Amino acid sequence: MNQPTETDTAFVPETSEEPRMPGHETQLDDKPQWQPRYPGSGRLKGKTALVTGADSGIGRAVAVLFAREGANVAIAYLEEHDDARITREACEKEGAQVLLSAGDLGDPDHCKGLIDAVIDRFGGLDVLVNNAGEQHPDEDVTDITAQQLQRTFQTNIFSQFYLVQAARPHL
Repeated sequence: MNQPTETDTAFVPETSEEPRMPGHETQLDDKPQWQPRYPGSGRLKGKTALVTGADSGIGRAVAVLFAREGANVAIAYLEEHDDARITREACEKEGAQVLLSAGDLGDPDHCKGLIDAVIDRFGGLDVLVNNAGEQHPDEDVTDITAQQLQRTFQTNIFSQFYLVQAARPHL
């Protein structure tokens, strides 16, 4: 296995075990490097962004960078409360007002309620980042159950439709 070089930003060691999905970043031994390293310019001042899957990884980085640019940020996540708290604190440190919302984005009623909560809290919505996703790697396609496939599509595909449908009148 190759060791990281100075230009690498994250190092993920190989493992034979797949973590339970979705994962909790707070439980990882090797934490991803996500902290932004540039000064913001205020390009999103007065705007509101909703970022799904913002409790960790790419979603966290996007939420914090939007906050750095002046946006208020709504953080949607499934159940990773410790990870979401870290994202909230990082966004607040950048000066953002933050709304945390835990729930299943595969549920259209939850998506509608989430958009309503963002509008109620911030008075509008300017940016929707559909980042939430889950994956369940399997060795063989015959190992994938119908329930697993349905769950993956609910989160990765249908949630995007539900959120765009609910958010569209406000964008």
